Amino acid sequence: MRAAPRDAGSLELIAIRPAPRLRKVVDAGVLDLQQGMIGDRWTAGDKGTADQVTVAGARYAALISGGEDPVRWAATGDQLFVDFDLSHANLPAGARFAVGDAVLEVTPEPHLGCGKYIRRFGVEAIKLANTAEGRELRLRGMHARVIEPATVRRGDPVHRLG
Repeated sequence: MRAAPRDAGSLELIAIRPAPRLRKVVDAGVLDLQQGMIGDRWTAGDKGTADQVTVAGARYAALISGGEDPVRWAATGDQLFVDFDLSHANLPAGARFAVGDAVLEVTPEPHLGCGKYIRRFGVEAIKLANTAEGRELRLRGMHARVIEPATVRRGDPVHRLG
């Protein structure tokens, strides 16, 4: 996880949650100012705000899912999976970063996981993610809001702004 790129990485997977317990892995997704990820049920009154998306580290998703099968990563419930350093040191709250042509801003609320996450990946995965070091590295991922809307595609570059 510590070897994830700090300046320039890539978007490895896009997942949309159209209904409870349903995950759809897509090659492209539309990030919108009002709705976050178009087609994701978060816009139907789930937790957070409608313009928010969740971003997870692809390396941790691969580790806890038991391998490199990106389709299994979608079970985390996150939308964007990046090979990029999501740590607080690299992306503090308020920092902006680009995913392809979209611009996202890191929001301050922590992304800690839930009972469904524990059932899918085990208590050890959440315990590690919620250690002091795990929280600093944002192993569980982070929340971000859409600043500049765009269509993002698997393989798009990810980089810090400013």
